[in-house]
Amino acid sequence: MIGIENRSGATGPALLNLGFRPFFSGAVIYALAAMLIWLALTAFNLQWPYAGPSPVVWHAHEMIYGYGMAVVAGFLLTAVKNWTGVQTLHRTPLLLLFLLWLAGRVLVFLGEAIPLAVTGFVDCLFAALLVIAVSLPIVKVKQREQFGILSKLVLLFASNLLFYAGAMNLVGGGVRVGLYSGLYLLIALIFVMGRRVMPFFIAKGVGYEVQLKNRKWLDVSSLVVFLVFWLADILDPDSLPVALSAIVLLILHGIRLTGWHTPGIWRKPLLWVLFVGYASIIFGFGLKAAVYLFGASPFLALHAFTVGGIGMITLGMMARVTLGHTGRDVFKPPAILNWIFLIYCGGTLFRVLAPLLDPDHYALWVTFSQAFWIAAFSLFSIIYLPMLVQPRVDGRYG
Repeated sequence: MIGIENRSGATGPALLNLGFRPFFSGAVIYALAAMLIWLALTAFNLQWPYAGPSPVVWHAHEMIYGYGMAVVAGFLLTAVKNWTGVQTLHRTPLLLLFLLWLAGRVLVFLGEAIPLAVTGFVDCLFAALLVIAVSLPIVKVKQREQFGILSKLVLLFASNLLFYAGAMNLVGGGVRVGLYSGLYLLIALIFVMGRRVMPFFIAKGVGYEVQLKNRKWLDVSSLVVFLVFWLADILDPDSLPVALSAIVLLILHGIRLTGWHTPGIWRKPLLWVLFVGYASIIFGFGLKAAVYLFGASPFLALHAFTVGGIGMITLGMMARVTLGHTGRDVFKPPAILNWIFLIYCGGTLFRVLAPLLDPDHYALWVTFSQAFWIAAFSLFSIIYLPMLVQPRVDGRYG
């Protein structure tokens, strides 16, 4: 461990010291770039340059397998080092893995010159190598308790492969199954990691002694019901089984989140952003049930899951992980962080609640949401990109 942690004399750019640095940087920049492109496509009728997947399919895929997978890669390559004590990818191997992820994002814009099969091969190769990079340290120290996370990472690779097979007309329905499976696997990862870290973060961060409730029966039942929900929505989208399982999940995760609540979280932006993001996923289950029961638009539930849930939680986790792993005090985050999260929340309200209450101005609310997303990630990049590219403030390697 000493050899891993104390390498202040190491040469080379700090950006390649640990996985969170390049992948969080890439995620933040790509969150901005992809949303600017999406805004140009939807509000300004930009000509789509690619003959493959439609703009809507591209947008959905890139939010899951572009932005989402970058955050997953950065988080796991960093967390696995902490869990196992084994150095994860750094320097040239880390750079090569990051460049594979980046190539998967860029190739689509080269138009018909690059076949979709090439883009898919590169993108899936990144996911496969990420699985290997995360697995090797865990297998080396025989941490079997991490195998659940590894299985979800393997399924993310398989789901992306299925997406490309569908996009190339090799597998019927592959695009939809690949996209929704990717979405639900990201949510599953959030549930697993949230169960591990949120009570710990809250207990350590509120500044007073608090007893938070976790229940074994809730952990098991919520996992089983979520699996039923996922399979039901794949096999028979927005059907009665989907609605019923969504209602059960709303109740189960509502109980879990209530057990984690304490008033002090609302004074700490790094805590309330995770709490609100988790609550948005729970609200998404309610909206998912409303699709079948009341004819609500399925896109409202989708964006409660993605913009409200995945987006908010990943933004909060990147903020916290970056502070902690660059030697800064996670209990004293930048003051502007509260405003960044509030702006992001505003974008979520425009994307989910405003169309629910006023569907006649749907396009306007979407544009407002895109603008708020861009504003929040712009401010976040100004504050956090310098931290990600500079050495740790305490002189340690990482």
